[in-house]
Amino acid sequence: MLSRSRPGKGVLEQALLLLVVVVLLQGSVLPLGAVSSPDISHQDRKDEHAVAIHSHNITKKPFPVLSVDYQNIQTPFEIALWVLLASLMKLGFHLIPRLSSIVPESCLLIVVGLLVGGFIRLAGEQVPPVLDSRLFFLCLLPPIILDAGYFLPIRPFMENVGTILMFAVVGTLWNAFFIGGLLYAVCQIQPSELNQLELLHCLLFGSIISAVDPVAVLAVFEEIHINELLHILVFGESLLNDAVTVVLYHLFEEFSGAGEVTVLDGFLGIISFLVVALGGVLVGAIYGILAAFTSRFTSHTRVIEPLFVFLYSYMAYLSSEMFHLSGIMALISCGAVMRPYVEANISHKSHTTIKYFLKMWSSVSETLIFIFLGVATVDGPHAWNWTFVTVTVILCLVARVIGVVGLTFVINKFRIVKLTTKDQFIVAYGGLRGAIAFSLCFLLKKEHFPKRELFLTAIITVIFFTVFVQGMTIKPLVELLAVKKKQEAKRSINEEIHTQFLDHLLTGIEDICGHYGHHHWKDKLNRFNKKYVKKCLIAGERSKEPQLIAFYHKMEMKQAIELVESGGGSKLPSANPSTISMQNIQPKKSAAAKPAERALPQLSKGREEEIRKILRGNLQRTRQRLRSYNRHTLVADPYEDGLNNLLLKKQKVIELEKKVRHHTAPTSMLLSSSEAVNSQNMSGDESKFSENKVTKLEMVRVPLST
Repeated sequence: MLSRSRPGKGVLEQALLLLVVVVLLQGSVLPLGAVSSPDISHQDRKDEHAVAIHSHNITKKPFPVLSVDYQNIQTPFEIALWVLLASLMKLGFHLIPRLSSIVPESCLLIVVGLLVGGFIRLAGEQVPPVLDSRLFFLCLLPPIILDAGYFLPIRPFMENVGTILMFAVVGTLWNAFFIGGLLYAVCQIQPSELNQLELLHCLLFGSIISAVDPVAVLAVFEEIHINELLHILVFGESLLNDAVTVVLYHLFEEFSGAGEVTVLDGFLGIISFLVVALGGVLVGAIYGILAAFTSRFTSHTRVIEPLFVFLYSYMAYLSSEMFHLSGIMALISCGAVMRPYVEANISHKSHTTIKYFLKMWSSVSETLIFIFLGVATVDGPHAWNWTFVTVTVILCLVARVIGVVGLTFVINKFRIVKLTTKDQFIVAYGGLRGAIAFSLCFLLKKEHFPKRELFLTAIITVIFFTVFVQGMTIKPLVELLAVKKKQEAKRSINEEIHTQFLDHLLTGIEDICGHYGHHHWKDKLNRFNKKYVKKCLIAGERSKEPQLIAFYHKMEMKQAIELVESGGGSKLPSANPSTISMQNIQPKKSAAAKPAERALPQLSKGREEEIRKILRGNLQRTRQRLRSYNRHTLVADPYEDGLNNLLLKKQKVIELEKKVRHHTAPTSMLLSSSEAVNSQNMSGDESKFSENKVTKLEMVRVPLST
């Protein structure tokens, strides 16, 4: 019995021991299901061991003191490098006055772009597509146009708007069809690869290359300091021909895909031009009014005042581009509409911020455009054809000269100040092409326009010719022809008073003649602006402030700032800047000052306010005093005024006779006194009746003798 029970007992103990071992292994080492999957458990052990080793290595790795992650900041870093390069180049050019006086800045910047692109190619790197159309039209062009529109001289622009429109619309249409048509004819003369060009493709190319570029015009004309008339004619044309260029571009691009053109398409193209031009102006005016209205409520948050100017202007540009309207026209109208109301609402510091930020932004954008143009020339796809490129350059010059001379012949029949031969030469010679034409051609699709690379090469050649040849020679030609330069004279209160007086005088003359010219409508617009618009868009009492007082405040503040910046101001009064009198700002006398010098008498605030009221009450009511300018109240007979004055004198003589009857004065004294009264009351308006003086005196003596 004992021998049988031992084996059974041993088996039971072994089974219990095996169960304990399995439980222990299952809970501590083996994962679930490891009993049924021995291979997987072995692989898991290897993975866990590798993870343990890797974690051990991570913990043992030293802390990185310096690491490089260029991919994370590549785009903003390269943008900052380009802007820094452009700024350094602009700074360097102006540090060498001899170089900048001979060669225009735009030419030097293009050369820098060529050198930078060449260095990148020599280094074996791919030149980045820096001047693509989206970057140009959405980032680089708007600051330049906004700066031009915000500081646009409204008065000379409106006085010459008819001439500008003739050059911008009719002149651009003439250049586009003249260049495109003759270029197509030249391409069909000799059998070559140019025979594949279609008429619509040539017309599209002509519409791209015919437009004067505002960036190039600004870059060159700012350096030669041409007179205001020629500057506003060429620059205004470069701004307003954008609508014509956009319409022709989309029109011929659409026709090239359609294959045929009908009369209805041409009629719709004319309507499209009106929609693009007027639509851009309307969109810009709406955003300008919104910006002016918003500036009414920024008196407590002055720090964001400049931001509204930039944002509303950029939104106007983007909204116009969204509907394929003229973004340039939108920016021009937005800046011109908002400026007088925004400057009346914002602080002087905000005005200074807007001015310098716009100038800085536009200058950097202009510099980058010319540098990128040089870089794109090195890297861009080119297809050179001597015939096509040479004929394009010649046709651009010939079309420009014929267009300016022909249009000026018509314009001079309606202008008071005629455009001379010198003026016509400068306008024709100043038709520079620039990066807008290059960017528009860059937008063409290769599948629709097989000769796209040839177009790009020809456009770059025309740009280089106009910028280098015409841009470098226009300044010596201006000096050789003795063309009038711009006079850097500051406006004064006296000039402003006389300007307003002449405006009222010309408006009155138009009323007398019954001719409602632009002075009449400008006066109506000014009255509507003062009565309704200013009250809605300008906050506080400045909406009721006359134009002369506003100009006085501006001149006052400008002189005060100049005095302080020159180091002449000792202490400024702690008053509102708009109420600071120039007489209260005394220059700081040096030790060597003469004792005979004495300061100007200071005015009290009450006396100063009294002077302001006198200005408001008298100097700004010229138009209201001249009610005789209305042609409905004028007397037809000019001698009637003299007769009325004569009757008044007669009445005075009768009253004087009644007084003299109480005294024993002889009749001769009475007659002499009556003659004295007549001669004393004679005014300048009665000079035309001087030859009838004897007759008038006899008429006075007759009732006295009776």
